[in-house]
Amino acid sequence: MDQRIINLFDEYTHKPLKRADFLKRLASLTGSMAAAIAVLPLLEVNYAQAATVPDQDDRIKTESVTFPGADTIMKGYLARPAAAGKYPAVVVIHENRGLNPHIEDIARRVALAGFVALAPDALSAAGGTPADETQMRELFGKLDPTVTRTNFVNAVEYLKTRPDSTGSVGCVGFCWGGAMANQLAIHAPGLKAAVPFYGRQPDAVDVPKIKAAVQLHYGGLDERVNAGIPAYEEALKKAGIPYELYIYEGAQHAFNNDTAPTRYNEAAAKLAWERTMKFLKEKLV
Repeated sequence: MDQRIINLFDEYTHKPLKRADFLKRLASLTGSMAAAIAVLPLLEVNYAQAATVPDQDDRIKTESVTFPGADTIMKGYLARPAAAGKYPAVVVIHENRGLNPHIEDIARRVALAGFVALAPDALSAAGGTPADETQMRELFGKLDPTVTRTNFVNAVEYLKTRPDSTGSVGCVGFCWGGAMANQLAIHAPGLKAAVPFYGRQPDAVDVPKIKAAVQLHYGGLDERVNAGIPAYEEALKKAGIPYELYIYEGAQHAFNNDTAPTRYNEAAAKLAWERTMKFLKEKLV
C-alpha cells in the first residue's frame, strides 16, 4: 500500500483530524471517494482476529478488576497463570484505542509467559472504552495527562500488593501506551522494567529520573515517532540508564498489532515479542 496512505491514517489516529477531512484526503490519494471507502477496511483494525489466546484457555485465569485512581475507580482486565503461586507482574498499556479485545489478548499472552498481567482502561472515568470510534477519540482528547499518568502509576502499586504477585513489576505499552510506559519508567517508584513499543519519548531532562531498565522497539518506517530517538538515546547514555534499542527495518508504526492488516509485520512482531519476554523475565526477578 502507498506509504502516503499509511502516513495519513497514522496522522488521523494521532492528531485531531476529523473523519470527514481524513476521508477527503484519502480520496485524493486513492483517486475517488469510492476507492477510499474500499481501502478503509484495510487500514482499520479488525477485532474479529484479536484472540490468539482464548479467554477460556485453561492455562490462565482472567477477571475484571478495579483499583483506586487519582480521579476515579480504575477498571482493568487481569490475566494470570492458572497454577497457584506468586508471579512477577506486568502492566499492559493500550494504544490510543483504549482497552479493546486486542489488548486483552496481549494480556493473556503475557500471562502465558508466566506473569500477572493487568491492562488498565485509561477511559475508566468515562465508564470505560466505548465501541464508537469517534466518541473514543473525543474522550482521549479530554484526558488530563498528569491525572492519567497517576492512574497508571497506581496500577503499578496495585500489582505490588496483590497476593498472587511477587511485587516485582514491569510494564509494556504500545503507541500511546508506549509513551505512557516511558512515563512510568520516570514516575513509578520501584518499576523494574519498561518496554515501550513505538512510543513518544520523554523529555530529556526527565530521563535521569529513570530507575527501571528500558527496552525500546520502533518500526523503521515510523518517521513521526522515530524523530525523537536520537535525543532519547543520548539522554539514556548520559544518565547511565540500562537500555536496549531495536529498530525493525521495513516495519510500520503499530507493527505489533495483528488486528491492523496494513501495519502488522509478523516477523518484526515475533522477534520483538521474544525480546520483550526475555527482557521482562530477566529484569523482574
